[in-house]
Amino acid sequence: MAFAVAYGIHAVRVLLQQHPQRVRRVLLAGGRDAGRLAELRTLAQRAAVQVANVEPGELDKLAGGQRHQGVVAEILPRAGDPETQLEEALAAAGPAPLLLVLDGVQDPHNLGACLRSADAAGADAVIVPRDRAAGLTPVVRKVAAGAAETVPLVPVVNLARTLRDLRERGLWLVGTDDAADKTLFEVDLKGPLALVMGSEGEGMRRLTRECCDQLVSIPMAGVVESLNVSVATGVALFEAVRQRSAKK
Repeated sequence: MAFAVAYGIHAVRVLLQQHPQRVRRVLLAGGRDAGRLAELRTLAQRAAVQVANVEPGELDKLAGGQRHQGVVAEILPRAGDPETQLEEALAAAGPAPLLLVLDGVQDPHNLGACLRSADAAGADAVIVPRDRAAGLTPVVRKVAAGAAETVPLVPVVNLARTLRDLRERGLWLVGTDDAADKTLFEVDLKGPLALVMGSEGEGMRRLTRECCDQLVSIPMAGVVESLNVSVATGVALFEAVRQRSAKK
């Protein structure tokens, strides 16, 4: 069976705590089994996950030369297809789901940071197009610092069709656009909501923009014209959190 890899202490810790059944094996750098690495060994042993000591060079290869902090986990893919994952996320969300939609974010560091913000904001799922966008790579898992294991990342074949389906389910689709007449702080984000963010540089595609019920901008007081997509995502998500908290 094919498996993926996750590396970094926090990402592997969350996997062992949240989804130990998906961890095939944990590989630790030989001679460095102390402190946080010792904690990972204990977590793996409690979950009956195989642990092996290997040379750091082997971890370097598995992590593609990225900083792995002395640990790599071999993991099995999530069970179920994307449609099932989205159905389960919506069913568990309650009356006012909060979804994040990323229209073609290609930088894995940006995707990882968006997942991290989505986890912190309590988002129920992150939806991405299957093609021409970053997927759930080891780099994404590392940057997400465990959020890739707690927030469902749902790749869909046709993003516009998925957005129309969400609208039919009663979600309000709010997209970000620098040229929008209203700002993020002027619209109601308290109900069932999907926040739609564009890709780096190009923003939302035309079909995605046309699916949105409302377009909003993020007020910019300085000389820069726009924010990095992961920063803009954090701003938008936590404005929704602020409004929802005030409502409660």
